[in-house]
Formats: sequence, structure tokens, C-alpha cells
Amino acid sequence: MGVPEGLKNIWAEAANLIDNGNANQAVKLLRDEAWNLSDSDSDKAKTCQLAADAFVELGSENDNQQKKNWQSAYKNYNNSLTFEPKNKDVRRSLNQLIGMMDEAGISLGTSLQFFDDGSPTPTGLVVILLAGIMLLVGLKYAGGIINQEETLTATMEISYVPADGDESDRTTALITIELFEDKAPDHIDNFIRLSDSGAYDHTIFHRIMNDFMIQGGDFTNSDGSGGHAAQWYGYCNGEAMNSQGVPHTSETCRMEDWTLGDEATNGLLHTPGALAMAKTSADNTGGSQFYIVPSDSTPSHLDGIHTVFGMVIAGLDDVTAISDVSIEGEVPIHEVRLLSVDIN
Repeated sequence: MGVPEGLKNIWAEAANLIDNGNANQAVKLLRDEAWNLSDSDSDKAKTCQLAADAFVELGSENDNQQKKNWQSAYKNYNNSLTFEPKNKDVRRSLNQLIGMMDEAGISLGTSLQFFDDGSPTPTGLVVILLAGIMLLVGLKYAGGIINQEETLTATMEISYVPADGDESDRTTALITIELFEDKAPDHIDNFIRLSDSGAYDHTIFHRIMNDFMIQGGDFTNSDGSGGHAAQWYGYCNGEAMNSQGVPHTSETCRMEDWTLGDEATNGLLHTPGALAMAKTSADNTGGSQFYIVPSDSTPSHLDGIHTVFGMVIAGLDDVTAISDVSIEGEVPIHEVRLLSVDIN
């Protein structure tokens, strides 16, 4: 089966946007439209390749965001090769990017290339040697660290214009949030899946309410009307069964209607810094949208209704500053952009 004409047109438009300095728009087009139309592995490989090309361009345009964008490009080139391993053009682009990142002193992120066609790369040889040494040392000290628990966190990189400022005042903040996997396992699983897939990258905080919260996560419509759960969690628009009493399944419910079951009675409260799931007034209707409570807000009326699943542990001042930005109604005058979410 050939490539759908609509997908071809989107690819062409994305390539044109990249060539004309609009790589951000290209990423959005590929994420919002091309990916949903990519049925075959070949289609997905091409979409990932173009996304990687766009991130390379974004990194070249902005030194401040170079590391983040080039690491995203690296991830997308690798995803493309996962779908189409023998694509020499993609491998050539990937190797060129690795050289650029090496020259700029940028790490490859969490997906270091240890092997190439079965043979260790120079990085791989070093890692193998170090792994042996670390194993010997680790055996000596393992007893002392075996019971230490690691904290699961998410780091959001957010770009915003402070109150009464203009685009020349735009700043970038890093917000670190502890995630409570034991308190809201489905919400954490969903949040991690969406973050790791890049769904949240280059989205916006579409709703800002001073002294209340900042809301984002609508990766489909960017206005609060879209977004959905990362996978099937048993609810279709909040309902486990249809009107005939037949359980919904991932096959009978549109992906756009996949939602999460509430985990709001987990004991976590809407204190300053809380990360919680946005939803409608109905039960079990959370999907991908979330909100963060600033330092000057304690919306306790939401306790037990909306699921709190994280807490800001660094950058709360920036969350509060974002809640104070200039708005029209509840929409920021200058876009508040969520550039990326990294799970640590």
C-alpha cells in the first residue's frame, strides 16, 4: 500500500517549513497530523526523520536550546532507524548529528550509541571497560546502597514572558517535580509515557489563573479541548461501560476519548507546588492535561476531586511568576511554552 496523499503533502509542507526557518511549526505539524496518518513502519520512519531534521534546525538556530533540541533530534533519528534500520540517509544524518554534538560537548542523552551494526563504537568500548571496573567496585559497596530509594522526578523546561514584559524579556525556567508513583500509579504511568513520547514537547500552557494555577498538556488542540491518555486505562470519556452496559475497550473507544480513572483519594492535597490532573466535572475524565499550583494558592476545594500526583521541589518561584503573566481572560498574551519534560 502506498503512502496516503495527505501524508505526502504534510511531509512536503513540513520540509518546506524547516527550509524556511519555521522548524517549530514543522514539529507541531508532524506531531499533530503526520504521526496520526503514519500507518506503516516506513511512514513512521519518515515522520521521525523529518522531526529529527526539524530539531537539528532548532538547535542550530538557538544556542540556548541547542542541547535539548539536538538530543530530541538524536532520539528521533534513532526512532526512525527502529522502524527502518537499513535507511542509509537517516544513519548518515544521525552520524553527522553525533559529530556536531560531540564538537559542542553535548551528551547523547539516555540513548548512547554503544554498538553500530553489532560492533562496539569508541563510546561503547569505553563504557564496556568502565562497566567492568564499576562492577568490581560496586560489588564491594553494594551492601551499603542497596536499600537507598531514588526519587522519581520530572523536569519541565518552560519559556515565558514575565508580567508586563514583551518578547525581548522572554526567559526560560526549569521546574523540577517529584512524582508520587505509589500514590497515583496510573497517573504517573500516563504522565511518563506522554513525556517520553515527546507529546508534551513544544506545547503551551493555554490557561493561566492568577492566585490559582497554570494549566497545560493539551497536545492536540492547544486550547483545553483536546489531549487524551497515553494508553488504554479502562475509561472512555469517563465511562467504563456504554449505555447498554457493555464494557468499553480500546477497540470500541476512540483514542481521542481515552481517559484515566480518578486516584484523587490518595491523601495528596492541593498545597502550593502541587501537580494535578485536569479533567471535566465528571469522574474519571483526566487525559493528558495537568495544572500546577503556585506558591500563593491553596485550592483545597479540589482535594479528593482532582488527582494530585506530584509536587514541585525546585522552581516554584517560576511557577508563581508564570501564574502572574499578562493574560486576556485566562489566555496568556505571550505564549507560555512547555519546551520539554524529562523524566529522571
